[in-house]
Amino acid sequence: MIAMDVQSQSVPACIETMRGWENLLGCVVTIPHKQAFGALIDKLSKRARILGSVNVVRREADGQLVGDMVDGLGFLAAAADKGFNPQGARALVVGAGGAGGAIAHALCEAGTAELTILDVDRGRRDSLASLLRENFPSVILLHDQQSLASLDLVVNATPIGMQQTPAMPLPKHLLQSLNTKTLVADVVTFPALTRFLAFAKTKGCQVQSGPEMARAQLELLGVAMGVMPAKAASPS
Repeated sequence: MIAMDVQSQSVPACIETMRGWENLLGCVVTIPHKQAFGALIDKLSKRARILGSVNVVRREADGQLVGDMVDGLGFLAAAADKGFNPQGARALVVGAGGAGGAIAHALCEAGTAELTILDVDRGRRDSLASLLRENFPSVILLHDQQSLASLDLVVNATPIGMQQTPAMPLPKHLLQSLNTKTLVADVVTFPALTRFLAFAKTKGCQVQSGPEMARAQLELLGVAMGVMPAKAASPS
């Protein structure tokens, strides 16, 4: 793999280049381009179509680009290694962007009973909630949380905490209410132990880091790009 640092205004040109890049198998897409790729490539999996974003693209022999979103599946795979069971769980996801939407979708698909979605962009939050409500009508969707004490899972799916910035994804009074039985997760990959996760550890919580989620996705990404056996593929 080679890294491509692409400016937002250059995404359409990048995609056109990929169509004609004959020895390209595909690419992994990260923030902030997941939605832009989802809007511009040729085919999407069902979950990517629902979410309007992708994090992996496969290039077909004819140059068509096929996208999928496996952030949520990778997250759940990592969480399963921590003993987390989404069936009937109560969860909170901070962030309704590409990663947050994918995690929220995966949780609903896996049988989570109650899900709170928080985002500073209320329009984005409401849009995600509307999509989830349409596809998972049995899930109780909330937009506010007065306490974290009863939750099984709390996820930071925003860039807050990257490069050890002092900001936290939730206010201090909420963080103080964390229960020791709650799994606390972060999608930020650097640093691996964010201030958010470090605080959760002081409360006795088990934590899941961004690199753990990323590693859990490797097989899924490989299958999506056609470089690993299809037997590992998950439903789209």
